[in-house]
Amino acid sequence: MAEPVQTPQAFAPRIFSGIQPSGGLTLGNYLGALKRFVQKQDEGIETVYCLVDMHAITVWQDPARLRQQTREAAAGFIAAGIDPARSILFNQSQVSAHVELAWIFNTVARMGWMSRMTQFKDKAGKNSENVSLGLFAYPALMAADILAYKATHVPVGEDQKQHIELTRDIAAKFNNDYGVNFFPITEPVIEGAATRVMSLRDGTKKMSKSDPSDQSRINLTDDADTISKKIRKAKTDPEPLPETVDGLADRPDARNLVNIYAALADMTPAQVIAEYAGAQFGTFKPALADLAVAKMSPITTEMTRLMQDEAEIDRILAKGAERADAIARPIVDEVYDIIGMIRSRYR
Repeated sequence: MAEPVQTPQAFAPRIFSGIQPSGGLTLGNYLGALKRFVQKQDEGIETVYCLVDMHAITVWQDPARLRQQTREAAAGFIAAGIDPARSILFNQSQVSAHVELAWIFNTVARMGWMSRMTQFKDKAGKNSENVSLGLFAYPALMAADILAYKATHVPVGEDQKQHIELTRDIAAKFNNDYGVNFFPITEPVIEGAATRVMSLRDGTKKMSKSDPSDQSRINLTDDADTISKKIRKAKTDPEPLPETVDGLADRPDARNLVNIYAALADMTPAQVIAEYAGAQFGTFKPALADLAVAKMSPITTEMTRLMQDEAEIDRILAKGAERADAIARPIVDEVYDIIGMIRSRYR
């Protein structure tokens, strides 16, 4: 699809990203998202971070648990270093512009585009006839999340890149259909040593909140002893660490642990290999465990403290939603005008 021509000055830089509060946050969320969110916050670009609870309900959620997990996720963001005074932090359902724009994008996106989304195929599996319509339409809501703020950049993991490509297609089609240069063609930001952290039990699978085995992941709520034990028990192979990164190519479990070390230590995988080349995992794992405890325990402690005052978390999310709505509402109102809706001005 041809994309509208844009000048670099057409859209002010703005970063948007979000995480589902459908389960406890993990080391994968921290290294693949939260750590980078904090870095982006310090780069002087406006940052908007969202707990996407409307996405969470594409599969059934226990209401009380969803509320708890949303607050816990907010605590995780703050404990990891997100400053609600410098970044906008809110939960999606408090800003109606998201679902309003999602419906419009449902009319812009094509069925063929949605049918090609690999994440839907992975999640639905052989049960695609019985999953919710919301799960199928999920990418249109994700596009609305981003474009309701005219976000120019989205930090994402490699597995979300296809959804950003769809967001670009939706933006381009809307602009072309209505002869406007209204939405930016958003750029994915995929960077870092551990943008996709893998399971501690299977280095070929992503670390997931939904994995039945708690040993497969490090939760942000795990204490120091639990973190250390999980890393020491992580699946590896009998060979020592290689002399070069290329030697990890066919060793997914080893590669995963090296990548985790690199991301936690702000090193490259090559630097880690240079330091530990020839080391057995009996040496490397304890070093990784000590590093993980040093980096993660303060976050766990702060999350625990924050969760003792749920009213304060709710206040932070409400304030963030107010700031988010102030950006998104005028954008969505202008979309209504562009597509020809008659809108009363009573609001």
